[in-house]
Amino acid sequence: MSEVAKAAGVSVMTVSNVVNGHRYVSEATRDRVLDAIDRLGYRVNVAARSLRSGSTGVIGLAVPDIEKPYFGQLAALIIDRAGALGYQVVVEQTGATRENELGALAHSRLRRYDGLILSTVRLGDEDADQLRSDLPVVVLGERLTAQGSVDRVAMANVEGAREATHHLIERGCRRVAALGAEPGSRPGAGALRAAGYRQALDEAGLPWRAELQVRCGFSMADGAAAVRVLLASGTPFDGVVCFTDTIAIGALRALADHGLAVPDDVLVAGFDDVEQAAYTVPSLTSVAPGHAEMVDAALRMLTERIAGRRDADAHEEFTGPHRLVVRQSTGGP
Repeated sequence: MSEVAKAAGVSVMTVSNVVNGHRYVSEATRDRVLDAIDRLGYRVNVAARSLRSGSTGVIGLAVPDIEKPYFGQLAALIIDRAGALGYQVVVEQTGATRENELGALAHSRLRRYDGLILSTVRLGDEDADQLRSDLPVVVLGERLTAQGSVDRVAMANVEGAREATHHLIERGCRRVAALGAEPGSRPGAGALRAAGYRQALDEAGLPWRAELQVRCGFSMADGAAAVRVLLASGTPFDGVVCFTDTIAIGALRALADHGLAVPDDVLVAGFDDVEQAAYTVPSLTSVAPGHAEMVDAALRMLTERIAGRRDADAHEEFTGPHRLVVRQSTGGP
C-alpha cells in the first residue's frame, strides 16, 4: 500500500480510503490511485484483513441466469470494479426462483461474505423484512418497490421503453408490436417496460392493440417464437419493441427466416444494450440502461454498509441513466 501511495503521489490513508470504497475521495485522486494499483499489481491481503478486521474481502453476487448476456455482462463488470476496490466476488445463479433468492441471503451469511448484491426477480415487498439484517445487501431490480426498505439499484424501465417506442414511431411505424410481459403483470422490469410502451402509443395518438402485444419469456428462442405467433396470426406490424435484447435477437432471426428485411420491412429495437447488440446483422438499436453507473452505485452502497458508514435505517435508491443507442435495425448507421 505504501508503494501504491508513492506511485500515486498520495498518502497511505488515501489509498486505504480508495480500496475500502470511502466516498470522500475526489474522482481525479481515485483514478490516480486505481491506475497505480493496476500498474503495480497491488492486491489486498485478504487473510490478513480478515484476521485484523473480521472481514473476508469477499462479496456475493446472485443473479437469475449467468448464461443470459445481460447478467454475464453485469457480473463481469461487478467483478472488475470490485477487484479494483480490493474485493473478490463469488457469483451464484438463482434460477429466478424465490426459494433460491432467499437462499442466496442465507448462503452469504453462512459463508461469511462481507455483503451481497442480489438481482431479484421473485422477491417482492412482502419479503423486504428478510433483507433487513446485519448482512449488507444491495438489491438490483424493480420488484421491491417499498420506499426505504432496502438499498436498491434500478433501471429507467418505463422511460427507456417509452423512448424506444417513440423512436420507432418517429421513424414512421404505426403498428408497433411489443414482445415481453403483458400490461398488469406483477411489478418487475417487463411490466414497467410494457407501461412505457403504452405511454408512447398514447402520446403519439396511436391505439393500443392487444393483438400487437405478445407475452413471452426472455430468451432468444422466446423472441423468435413470439414473432412467429404474430406472423401466424396475420396481424400486420411495421415495428417491434422488445423488452430485452435477447428477445430482440430471436426476433431478428424469425423475421429473417420469414423473408422480412430489417429495417426495410420491419424496424426492431431492444433493451439492455448487451455487447452482442452491436454485432447482430443488422446491428440492434437498444436502450443502454447505464451499466457502469449502476454497478458503481451498487458497490458504493455496499462498501459503505460494510464499512459501517450508513445508518441502519437510511436506505438509498439509485436509477441508472438511460440512452437510446441507434443502430441499423431502425435505420441507423
